[in-house]
Amino acid sequence: MSLLNKVVPKIVIQSNVARLLHTTSVCHKVQSGRYRITPKKDLPLTYEMANPPHQIAHRKSWNSWNTSNLDGGLRSSEIAVEDVFIRKFITGTWHSLFLSEIIIKRQHNIIRIAGLVYRGVSARKMYFLLGYTEELLSFWLQCPVKMEIQTVPDRKDVVFKYI
Repeated sequence: MSLLNKVVPKIVIQSNVARLLHTTSVCHKVQSGRYRITPKKDLPLTYEMANPPHQIAHRKSWNSWNTSNLDGGLRSSEIAVEDVFIRKFITGTWHSLFLSEIIIKRQHNIIRIAGLVYRGVSARKMYFLLGYTEELLSFWLQCPVKMEIQTVPDRKDVVFKYI
């Protein structure tokens, strides 16, 4: 009887492990970075959004241009955190005015931020937001920041296609 008690728990444990092991083939279904087609086809996509992720550097460019990710590059993690901070700051400051992706280009000590902006506010407010953003980011990041924006009269001008 004692021999049976020693053997039975091992069999039960081994059978449970066999049930938990998943052995189906891998399904290579790539869905990240893609948008679902809506039933009414009324979801507007910009050119950046319309291209799938594997088209980066072919039909679509990078949203952050810097050389810190090269072999031996310095401050790669700090620059990534700064890019996230810049994007969040601009999204909060230019509330629903940026219609395109925020492009960040770093050249030597200068950070250039580019994008398409909706002409929903007066020119005076636009210039204020431009100077406010450049000054605060220059102060926080300790380097010159230039904003390169282009204004668009209508939100529909940025739409590339509907899905």
